[in-house]
Amino acid sequence: MGEVNIYGLYVPILLIQAILAYGLLKFTDVFTHRWVTNGWIMWPGIFHLCWYLVLLLCIHWLFLYFSA
Repeated sequence: MGEVNIYGLYVPILLIQAILAYGLLKFTDVFTHRWVTNGWIMWPGIFHLCWYLVLLLCIHWLFLYFSA
């Protein structure tokens, strides 16, 4: 992967991807909250963890796709 040099501070690419995935998770939480309140999701904590990992995987794939 690598890192980005921001004014002498090396920031890992995975940290940037994780922050972007967390932002998308909070954005989509507005829409998925309705599913939790209606009872369609039994364990919301596990659902949000899995949804975060899916978003992180998609962002990681986008970084790999556009960096090549």
